[in-house]
Amino acid sequence: MGQLHVFFFPLMAQGHMIPILDMAKQFVSHGVKTTIVTTPHNAPIFTKSIQATKNLDTQISVSVIRFPAEEAGLPQGCENIDQVSDDMIPNFFKAVTMLQEPLEHVLEEARPDCLVADLFFPWATDVAAKIDIPRLVFHGTGSFALCVSEHLRLYKPQMNVSSESEPFIVPNLPHEVRLTRMQLADHYKEDDDNKSDFTKLIDVVIKTEMTSFGVVVNSFYELEPGYADHYSRVLGRKVWHVGPVSLCNREVEHKAQRGKETSIDKHECLKWLDSKKPNSVIYACFGSLANFAASQLHELAMGLEASGQEFIWVVRKSEKEEDLVDWLPEGFEERTKGKGLMIRGWAPQVLILDHEAVGGFVTHCGWNSTLEGVSAGVPMVTWPVFAEQFFNEKLLTEILRIGVGVGSQQLNREASDGVKWEAIEMAVKEVMVGEEAEERRRRARTLKEMAWKAVDEGGSSYIDLDDLIKELNAYGC
Repeated sequence: MGQLHVFFFPLMAQGHMIPILDMAKQFVSHGVKTTIVTTPHNAPIFTKSIQATKNLDTQISVSVIRFPAEEAGLPQGCENIDQVSDDMIPNFFKAVTMLQEPLEHVLEEARPDCLVADLFFPWATDVAAKIDIPRLVFHGTGSFALCVSEHLRLYKPQMNVSSESEPFIVPNLPHEVRLTRMQLADHYKEDDDNKSDFTKLIDVVIKTEMTSFGVVVNSFYELEPGYADHYSRVLGRKVWHVGPVSLCNREVEHKAQRGKETSIDKHECLKWLDSKKPNSVIYACFGSLANFAASQLHELAMGLEASGQEFIWVVRKSEKEEDLVDWLPEGFEERTKGKGLMIRGWAPQVLILDHEAVGGFVTHCGWNSTLEGVSAGVPMVTWPVFAEQFFNEKLLTEILRIGVGVGSQQLNREASDGVKWEAIEMAVKEVMVGEEAEERRRRARTLKEMAWKAVDEGGSSYIDLDDLIKELNAYGC
């Protein structure tokens, strides 16, 4: 039998492409040849990271297919959901659907042994079946959120409350999980007779998940054991936990090369951190999709300054960057000079989180950031914005007990629900200073040790990946 060859097909979004690249590296470390399928404008995200790693280009290749932006009513060159406004998201998914035929052509030509495809490509199961290879689903979140989501879909407790703000319990989970309708995406709140196109897509995703070869999860068993078991034994999914996949990046250069170009040199960033005491810096970053209102950015600046902590703050490159002087508090940059470092655009997040000077992380609770914070052993200030982020906040604050919330109550990609600077100041202080902060930090460090053991030889994720590879090798024999 020759070398196993696995194709990966991520959704065109930073939060999906980066973990898929890391997962491909994990497969390579277990002797598997890999190919990543993507579109022209997204290809450099993969190629620059592959080229930065010695000998990786012989084991990971990139296959490019055209993204039909114009046919779907999108601007030319718009190939990433991070670039798309809310009203254009249906057009983006229309373009995604049109990728079925080119993907099928690529697979027929290459004849790989397996396809790992994003959940938002439910038709990938049929494409893989046509050439008789297994399709694995990649969700991009952890077992806890997957279980909460499925129980909302199955039991619909959110339909039995009298208001958007009335709490309800998600039934039949290993822990008591309370949510409100305000914290849920719209597709959880639609009745069966009035479903949107996106909700119908989610229904198809669930159906094809059940008929696919299985699910690969970027998590590790020890982080959420009750939910890893629940997802497989109660909800009936065939699942392999292979994360945290970001831990395949062990060198400074590899950590710095993940994602887009950054406005700060990695050496400049490290030099600044090297000048700080251990656990003295709070790092604030909200991913690639949250789009904070100027008034909310103003409150965040005031909260960070009032906390008295040294900080690194990542501000997304957008139209708001041009108005930086308008929303920053007067004199903010002068008063925080040397104490605060602002990064415009993308940041080398794993590199920053892993530095001993960083003692806390203000995060939107996206799963990649959540897992990167866990892997670095830092406690978190939780500020969920949209998608499954309110679920992840519950995991961090109530189950793992390594997080403190700022009090965000409503799902809103624009992040304009009015979190005040006093709440931000309080949450940052609670994570960074005092006896409870040290207890939280000790728990976070224990999870870090578990995460690293999981991916090292003999660990739970290492064994799960080995078992998966054995099953793929045996497929069709």
